[in-house]
Amino acid sequence: MRCIGTVARGVRAPIIRQGDNIAEITANAVMEAWREAGITPCDRDIVAVTESVVARAQGNYASVDQIAADVRAKTGGKTVGIAFPILSRNRFSLLLKGFARGCEKIVLLLSYPSDEVGNHLVDWDSLDEAGINPYSDTLTLGQFRAAFGHVVHPFTGVDYIDFYSDLIRAEGCEVEVLFGNKVTTLLGYTDTVITCDIHTRERSKRLLKKGGAKIVLGLDDILCTPVDGSGYNDQYGLLGSNKATEETVKLFPRNCSQVAEDISKRLCAASGKRIEAMVYGDGAFKDPVGKIWELADPVVSPGYTTGLIGTPNELKLKYLADNDFGDLKGEELRKAIEERIRAKTGDSLVGNMVSEGTTPRRLTDLIGSLCDLTSGSGDKGTPIVYIQGYFDNYTNE
Repeated sequence: MRCIGTVARGVRAPIIRQGDNIAEITANAVMEAWREAGITPCDRDIVAVTESVVARAQGNYASVDQIAADVRAKTGGKTVGIAFPILSRNRFSLLLKGFARGCEKIVLLLSYPSDEVGNHLVDWDSLDEAGINPYSDTLTLGQFRAAFGHVVHPFTGVDYIDFYSDLIRAEGCEVEVLFGNKVTTLLGYTDTVITCDIHTRERSKRLLKKGGAKIVLGLDDILCTPVDGSGYNDQYGLLGSNKATEETVKLFPRNCSQVAEDISKRLCAASGKRIEAMVYGDGAFKDPVGKIWELADPVVSPGYTTGLIGTPNELKLKYLADNDFGDLKGEELRKAIEERIRAKTGDSLVGNMVSEGTTPRRLTDLIGSLCDLTSGSGDKGTPIVYIQGYFDNYTNE
C-alpha cells in the first residue's frame, strides 16, 4: 500500500505586475517546481493560483473617485442607505470612502452582534445582560453607546463605529448610524439603498424592493462596467475587492475560467498528463477562536477547469470498519474495504449511511480552502499551490 495520500505544496513565483502573462508565469513556476523537487506529474494533479495575482496581472483596479462617480450616477448622490457592511479596513474602508464621496448623506445600518463574516461589535453575553434582542431591536447610535459603550475589534483594536463615521465625515458627507438586522429599516430614512452583504445580498435586494425602495443596489451592481477607465467585474462588481493603496482598490479578477484553461493547457502539453487548474480566493472556513468566517469573497473559486466540477462521492471508511466489516481485521479487512470502494458507481451517495459525515461540498470549495490555508495571506510568497493525490482513495497503489 502507498503511504502518502494528498500532498499540497506552496509554489513560489516572481512578484506579479500589471500586464504579466499570469498563465505563463504560473505554468513556468510549476514546471520549475517539478524539476527542483523531483516531482513526477500525474493525471488529475491540480494547480491553483490566487485571485489576487490574477487581478494584479489584469490591472483590475479602481480608484475611490471612480467608485464615487458610479455611486453618484446610480443613486443620484443624495441620501443613501448603506446596509450590512463588513467591519474591515482592507475590504470595506475604501468602498465606504467612495460611497461618501458620491453622496450627501449616508444612513449606515450595521448588523449586530456581528457582521456577516463574524467580526463582532458586541458579544452575546452583553446583549443578554442589556435585554436586547438583535433579531427584533433596532438601535440608534445613542442607544448602542448607552448599552455597550465604545467597543473595539479584538484583533485590530479599532472602534469600527467611530472609524466608519469619521471616514464618511472626512469626505464632507453627513452620517447617521443605526444597528439592526432588518434591511428594510433603512426605508424609514431613504428610498435608495446599497446593500453590502455578500452571501445574503439577493434576499436583501428582494426585501428592499418588496418594501418599496426605488433604487436598490448591491456591491455587485457597482463597477460592473468600466467607469472613467477603471477596472471592473461584470459578474461581481465590488464584491471580492481589496484595498491596494490609500485611494485604490483591486477588484476580483475577470475571465478566470479562461486563465485556468490556459494554465492547464500549458502544463498538459509539458507533462503529457491531464492537469486541472483553478483560481482561488478566500477559503470557506471559520476561525474557532475569533469566530470569524474567512469567506469575504463572493465565491471560493471564480474559475476552474471542467474536471473540478462536482462534489466528492466518498465512502466513510470508519463506518465500513465499524459496521459492515466489524468482524474483520488486518489484511482481510483491508481487502474487503478496497473491494467496496472499487464497487462504487457514479451514483450519488448522499443520504446513504455509508457516506454519512462526508459533507457533499463542491470540489472547488474544498480545494480552494486547502489552497488558501496552504498559501496564507502574508509573506510566504507562494501564490501558487500544487496538489497531488487529491482524487486518490484507499485503493490507489
